Amino acid sequence: MNHQAPTQRMLRPAGLPMTTQAAEGMDRRRWTVAEIEAMVEAGIIDEDERFELIDGEVVPMSPKGIRHEVIKVSLMNFWMKRLPDNLRIMQETTFRLNTSGFLEPDFVFFAAETKLADLKPSNALLAVEVADTSLRYDTGRKAMIYATHGVVELWTINAETLQTHIFAKPSAEGYLERRLIETTEILAPNFAPEIAVKMGELPLL
Repeated sequence: MNHQAPTQRMLRPAGLPMTTQAAEGMDRRRWTVAEIEAMVEAGIIDEDERFELIDGEVVPMSPKGIRHEVIKVSLMNFWMKRLPDNLRIMQETTFRLNTSGFLEPDFVFFAAETKLADLKPSNALLAVEVADTSLRYDTGRKAMIYATHGVVELWTINAETLQTHIFAKPSAEGYLERRLIETTEILAPNFAPEIAVKMGELPLL
C-alpha cells in the first residue's frame, strides 16, 4: 500500500498583503502574547518576522536602515566594555508588558540578579530605542506605552541627528519629564554613571 505524505495546507495565499487597515467601527480580534508565541512555535508566523503586540494588536515594525544598525552595534560595543558586574544588558529582547502586549526595544538594562524570564516593566532600569523612520511613533505612542506600563526611563536616539529624547517619571498619562539631549551632552543613567556616552563622540563602526 502506498502512503502519501499529507499535503501541507496553505495558510496564507501568495500575494496576500501582510497588514490590514481596520474599517471604522469594526471590532478586531485581540491576540495574547501566549497565542503569538504558540503560532511562532507552530511555524504559522516566521520567528524572524518583525512586529510588536500593542494592546492585542499586531503592529509591523519598520525595516531597519544601515545607519540604525551601525549605531546599535556601536552602542553595544561601547556599553559592553564598561558595564559593571551588577548590571545586564539585552539587545532586541521580547519585552513582555502584560498578557496582550510586548515590545522589542533595541536595548534593555536590568539588574544582574533579575532572571531574563522575570524581566518586566517594573524591574527594567532603562529601555533604549534607536529610531530612524519610526522616530515620531517611538517618541509618541510607543513612549506612552512604555510610560503606562511603568518603565522608569526611556531613551529614544534619533539615528539621523544622534540627538536623544529622554523620558522619565512614568504615569498613566505618559512620561511627566522629557528632555532633548544634544550630541555634545553626556548621556548617563543614574544607576550606572560608568556607561556614560556622548553620542557625538561615539565611534561608529
